This record gives sequence, C-alpha cells and structure tokens, in this order.
Amino acid sequence: MRSIFCVLAITLVVASPLGEARVIPDPNQKPAPGNGAQQTPLHQANYSPSVNYQLQCLGCHLTNGEGAPRNDVPMMKGFVGNFLKVEGGREFLIQVPGSSLSALNNQQLAELLNWILKGDGIAAGSAPKNFKPYTEKEVETYRGVMIKNLPGHRRMLIEQMQNLDIDIPDGVIP
Repeated sequence: MRSIFCVLAITLVVASPLGEARVIPDPNQKPAPGNGAQQTPLHQANYSPSVNYQLQCLGCHLTNGEGAPRNDVPMMKGFVGNFLKVEGGREFLIQVPGSSLSALNNQQLAELLNWILKGDGIAAGSAPKNFKPYTEKEVETYRGVMIKNLPGHRRMLIEQMQNLDIDIPDGVIP
C-alpha cells in the first residue's frame, strides 16, 4: 500500500506545472508584433456593410444568407425582402436578436439591412419594388423592442406571406 502512495507522489511531482499548459495569461506578456494597438469597437469602426455582414451575420446565416435550418437559422437568400410585404415584417428585421443585439450602431445596422435588401444583394429582388431604405432613426425606434417568441412571431409573418401567395422555399422555416 505504501508503494502505491510513493508511485502516486512521484507521478504528481513529475506532472508538475512545468508540464502543464498555462491557463492563466501572463500579465507581463507583450502582444505579438502588430497587435499592440488598441482595438476599435465595432460600433465605432467605419466598415462597409459587406464587412459588417461578415463580422455579425455570416457565422449563422452563412456567406450568401443560406442559413442553417437544422440550427434554427432561417435562409435569407432570395427571400428576406418578403418580410417587407407584410405587417410587422419591416420591424421584425430590426428586432430579430441577430440584428437588435449586434455590436453595430443604429446607422451601421440600417446600412447593413439596406445592403442585404438591395436588388442584387442577399434579398435578390425579393424586396418590394417601392422599398424605402431603413434609416438610423427607424432602427433606433424599433431596436429596443424585443420579440418574446421569435419562432412564433416568424411563423405569424410567414403565414401572412402565404396568405399573399408568396412562395415559401425550403429553409425559410427552420
């Protein structure tokens, strides 16, 4: 029994912190060359809407708005503009958590939504012909209103679209 404890003690000594990965950052460590500058917060950066899409939307909605229905992320590609054709849909695009909780400021979010909805954008002509671009003020007005039941709210808007005989492709309803 005593030999088991000796082996265990030797094992613990051999597996000392020198052999372990450091889990607490060294406060004296300097940044890698070129990374020493203070980072600009996204809401202050002057990125284009396409870059903001890459930073804020691409992780879930993928490169061209394909979405990931198995992860409850709806497809936007060629369809998202239809939300502007039903009551409450315009506000919905501001209020979905990915928009309303993004790190973008209100002007950046308005520009991003307008970029998504332009004819050759992700919406691919699905927005109404008389599409009125989002404004910073409009985003500010609706952004703080949270949707309590996102799937139910989206389903209600989709039903309105179906009542208007708008085709609902696979992937729009996750």
